[in-house]
Amino acid sequence: MSRQPSPLARRPEARADRAPAGRAGWHPLGGLAALLLLYLAVPIALYLAHLGGTGRGGPATPGLLGAFATSAEAATISTCLIAVLGVPLAYLLARHRGLLSSVASGVVQLPLALPPLMSGVVLLYAVGPGTFLGRLFGGHLTESLVGIVLAQCFVASPFLVVAARSSFAALDANWDETAATLGLSRLARFWRISLPLAGPGVRAGLLMAWLRAFGEYGATVMLAYHPYSLPVFTYVQFSAAGLPAAQLPTALALGTAAVAVAAARIPVRSPRGKRPAVASARPPAPSMPLAVGFDISTTAGTFCLQLSHRARSHRLAILGPSGAGKSLTLRSLAGLVPGEAWFGNERVSQLPPGERRVGYVPQGQSLVPHLSAWENATLGPYADPHLAAWWLAALGLQGLEGYLPSQLSGGQRQRVALARAFSCHPSVVLLDEPFSGLDAPQRAQLQGQLRRLQLQAGLSSVLVTHDASEAAMLADEVLVMAAGRLLQAGPLLDVVRRPATPEVAAVLGARNFFNGVAASARSVRAHGAVIATAHHGLEAGTPLCWSIRPEHVRLVAPGTPGAWPAKALDVVDLGASCLATVQLDAGLELEAQAPALAAGPGERCWAQLPPEAILVWPAPAPQP
Repeated sequence: MSRQPSPLARRPEARADRAPAGRAGWHPLGGLAALLLLYLAVPIALYLAHLGGTGRGGPATPGLLGAFATSAEAATISTCLIAVLGVPLAYLLARHRGLLSSVASGVVQLPLALPPLMSGVVLLYAVGPGTFLGRLFGGHLTESLVGIVLAQCFVASPFLVVAARSSFAALDANWDETAATLGLSRLARFWRISLPLAGPGVRAGLLMAWLRAFGEYGATVMLAYHPYSLPVFTYVQFSAAGLPAAQLPTALALGTAAVAVAAARIPVRSPRGKRPAVASARPPAPSMPLAVGFDISTTAGTFCLQLSHRARSHRLAILGPSGAGKSLTLRSLAGLVPGEAWFGNERVSQLPPGERRVGYVPQGQSLVPHLSAWENATLGPYADPHLAAWWLAALGLQGLEGYLPSQLSGGQRQRVALARAFSCHPSVVLLDEPFSGLDAPQRAQLQGQLRRLQLQAGLSSVLVTHDASEAAMLADEVLVMAAGRLLQAGPLLDVVRRPATPEVAAVLGARNFFNGVAASARSVRAHGAVIATAHHGLEAGTPLCWSIRPEHVRLVAPGTPGAWPAKALDVVDLGASCLATVQLDAGLELEAQAPALAAGPGERCWAQLPPEAILVWPAPAPQP
């Protein structure tokens, strides 16, 4: 069957649009880049053109191969020492902030600014023949291979530390924090997660450190004139016989550097994880529901979180606008930030994250990129492979266990994250916006799956969300917060039906907020119109705020008792319903959501405001 070319391929103008971002076209910065490239390439090209024309001697030049071997051996030893000591230092500098870290970073970078010859002078004050260390080792720290290694380590170590620190600092904190909640120790998280992910930067730093050590002259000549390293040998040859005598040593160094750079460019491919054979998938045993409690007082920068609550239900949702402190609350329950916490009647505040047995699903990318779906699902020491196999199958991931996160869709990655959280026999599952970033069909499907699994397995969960409908599906009790403070808490239906303030109502999705005054205990006056309400108990003339949800505004036939004449300003057909903006003849403009609307924009309609659906608060609405 022949393949038809895509419509885009038949449009030359579309290909032209993409040309500047691809291979075609000259970038405005190209001239500056070319100047530096020429400056670096031309001297090497001229040297290669003259190589062999006037050179004296050959590979058998006395001392040449010995000097090369000395430099290569010392550089390799130095790089190994730098790796063993420098990678941990880079990791700690990337993870910690403060005065001590700043001072340590400055110390690491000083050799970069110090001329190598002066670096040798500084080292002589530490390991020279007349120093304590020099006498302790009988003067063998200088004029020896040890002296060359000491000099190379001093000048080359910053190259590794700076590169590796940048790589460690770029890692997503979710990977480390999630692994901590799964029970991995700090050392295990370093070896299994941070080091492999920072591998490209570490390898680049090691390459730069080796090349810098191999070519080091200034500090080396101060500490160890003998035995000759290749740079010292080259200088001696140049001093004795001029430029031609330095050609072969330079060619050897240039070839070595080229080989090292080329070898470093060979891609390092980690084998894709495989799913080990599991005897059988085992469904989760029904668990004892646990309601959480917490008393949190903590800060993050200038943000202050003060929150205390003891839930009655084992399915709790925390709602609030962005920046309310919802995620910080969840991280406190996970043990990642300070705060008192109880799971049922057990106080878990004194336990580290890995011992709280929580299943934590943070926002964003929480799967470890270099581990397969199976390896992610069984990452923690408490993970049960049989249970992991069951959850992966229950979440529709059977057959995808060997795939890396980059090979999965967004919905599949979220399913793996849920399976990982459920596979460790968690006491409580902590879900931080678990469906953010997914399209509507994926979100609805995952919400339905999670609700069924909650009910089947009796999972205790705390859900962070900004979606009231999501909370209604996955929780029985809701906690509404804003700016780090509790606004209202209670059973979900009670809070939705009787929000304590306009702010709570807005968080729960209410719209159509209006200021007015009480006309009586069962009505409000707004824009000169008197609108009937349920009993609100406010005295006549009391300033108030009132609201009605769009789905409670009824668009009815003309002449319906209690209906207000209005005009449709805008109508949006959502398929299953219509969202309309209508303006009552009394002057109020509000949104209405109805199954269907006969009137189009600009046409007359009738709106009914059921008294029992109107919410009233004795305070004006905050200005948007």
